[in-house]
Amino acid sequence: MTPDQGQASGKEGLSIERGAHQDHSVHDRKTAARAKTGRRSGRLRKRHLLALLLLSVSALLFGALAVSVRYGSLPAASFPQSTQITDAEGRVLASLQGGVNRRTVSLKDISPWLVRATIAAEDRRFYEHAGLDLRGLVRAAWVDVRHLSKEQGASTLTQQLARNLYLSHERTWTRKLKEAWYAAKLEQTFSKDEILEMYLNQIYYGHGAYGAEAASRLYFNKPAKELTLAESAMLAGIPKGPRYYSPHLHPEQAKARQRTVLEAMKETGIITARQAEQAAKAYVPVQPLPKNQGVVAPYFVDYVRKLAAELLGEEESLLSEGGLTITTTLDSRMQQAAEEAVAAKLPKNSELQAALVAIDPATGHIKAMVGGRNYAENQFNRVFATTRQPGSAFKAILYAAALDQRVITPATRFRSEPTIFYYDNDRKIYRPSNFNDRYVHADIGLRQAIRTSDNIYAVNTIMQVGPEKVIGMARRLGLTAHLAPVPSLALGTFPVSPFEMASAYAVFAAGGIRTEPAAILRIADRNGRVLYEARPRKEQAVDPALAYVVTDLLRSVFDTGGTGHRVARMLKRPVAGKSGTTASDAWFVGYTPELATAVWVGYDRGRAIASSETHRAAPIFAEFTEAALASVPPRPFEMPEGVVSVEIDPASGLLAGPGCPADERDKVRETFLAGTEPTQACTVREQPDRPDASGGGQGGASWWSRLRRWWGG
Repeated sequence: MTPDQGQASGKEGLSIERGAHQDHSVHDRKTAARAKTGRRSGRLRKRHLLALLLLSVSALLFGALAVSVRYGSLPAASFPQSTQITDAEGRVLASLQGGVNRRTVSLKDISPWLVRATIAAEDRRFYEHAGLDLRGLVRAAWVDVRHLSKEQGASTLTQQLARNLYLSHERTWTRKLKEAWYAAKLEQTFSKDEILEMYLNQIYYGHGAYGAEAASRLYFNKPAKELTLAESAMLAGIPKGPRYYSPHLHPEQAKARQRTVLEAMKETGIITARQAEQAAKAYVPVQPLPKNQGVVAPYFVDYVRKLAAELLGEEESLLSEGGLTITTTLDSRMQQAAEEAVAAKLPKNSELQAALVAIDPATGHIKAMVGGRNYAENQFNRVFATTRQPGSAFKAILYAAALDQRVITPATRFRSEPTIFYYDNDRKIYRPSNFNDRYVHADIGLRQAIRTSDNIYAVNTIMQVGPEKVIGMARRLGLTAHLAPVPSLALGTFPVSPFEMASAYAVFAAGGIRTEPAAILRIADRNGRVLYEARPRKEQAVDPALAYVVTDLLRSVFDTGGTGHRVARMLKRPVAGKSGTTASDAWFVGYTPELATAVWVGYDRGRAIASSETHRAAPIFAEFTEAALASVPPRPFEMPEGVVSVEIDPASGLLAGPGCPADERDKVRETFLAGTEPTQACTVREQPDRPDASGGGQGGASWWSRLRRWWGG
């Protein structure tokens, strides 16, 4: 072999070796490609088999579902909804909700725009499927199988309703199967419109509002039937994410979601492009969320809730989830006037408290109630406090008893000076005193005693009539508080609540008729069926003539020198009333023909009130009364039969006669129960000679006499 041949042979061998390597490389690549293709085909075959298995199982399940739906039955379901407390005009004061704010309404009472927007946003094929959207369900199931998850929903409106009525919101295939069954059964049992109605009354719209009606009132302060297209589109977008799409929390996202709903409505042909554009640009005012869950007159609401629970008895659970409507007697305008009067007349940054309750004498309806100056800080309702002494405000009851027994008359006179009284067969003594130890040191009549709140006159009266008769009168006027038959009863030393004091004075305002106080007019269930309707008891507690005489006497409190004269200029109508003061309490209880009101001012722990604080109750009463009755023309207290009016000489209590009193301006016209008026005329009296400070004669005596009368009221 030549060298050339050797070289050639070497090259050839090298070439063959390279070719062999190339062949092996190509073979490996082809083998790898075939293996990869095989693996892909295997995975694809597995998926196809899995899908086929899924479809087969689905077919079996749907078959079983169809049989089950045909012969099965739906469990009982309810729509817990809030109970609403309204004022007498139907304005909502509060919603009592066990975590639920819902008002069920019929489909016809929901705006068609909201119905259409909801279908477009949540279930476009709602009227085509039978509860389950098979195409969407298979698509969602395929995604779940591919990702081995349970994230896809594809829920129809009916499925959402079924889930909310009967199931939890857990993401499990078991729950989805149950949901499908319930949805199919709902479609078999109810019409499409009935399902829509249930859905729109049940779905959650955020901020505690369930159902279209509650949501419409929460966001737009209007019933659901009045919603516009723009408002409906915004509301229909909220259930997708109640917090994220809340117009209160995220107004921009809520607006974007509204545009999405409008676009869906346009795509489905529900609205035109122009309508969608106009609605998207429209301004949608959203009312602020209530700061205190919408509660107005919170002390009154608490009282109503307690009364309603007692009236419902074993069905008390209806209060929190029965969807009741409790119509109350409250007048929202008067309530606002009461709250403003209390706030205006109490010093800021003070612990001084107040209570006010106003009752319509003719009906017994409670029109306003303020149980304290700040409900958020203290929920104790002082209107029903039974630990505070009414003081001289009780004297109206005392004098009513004495007049009724004919023991005294407006002409009866007692001496106003420090006096010791003996009682209990002279074994006990009682030493009352006047406020600031101020006495006239002369005989005074009943009107002057009431005007100046003379305690000596009051105790003289109870000693004449007897404490038992006074307690009897108190019971006739509606007082249930403990009252002991002792002389101090005349001065209001036994606690009585402001509520009972207002109720008692209302009898005088109503001409002697006592109407049982009422706070609730009626209670109706969610379907409007009346469960309770108030029928307050009425009775003639005292004679109309007696009520009028007491009223006429109590009107003098506002005269010059009277305990209420400081607020007389604030009152532009006939008013009667009586103040009351103790070491720790200031009262004013008064009335017009239309309204009886009790006001208490003091400290919660019985702390003594300052002298300046004793005068705060009357201004609250006066300001409230005028504001509450601003739209009511003033009218007088009408004099009934059995009352006579005669002119008397106040110094003697006898009929005014020729020359008696010497000064014609001194005689007064007084009212009496017929048959109790004086029949004897006074004789001519000469003015006593009393020198004045400069040593003058008769003129000075007259001046001195007038000064003393003015000082004593």
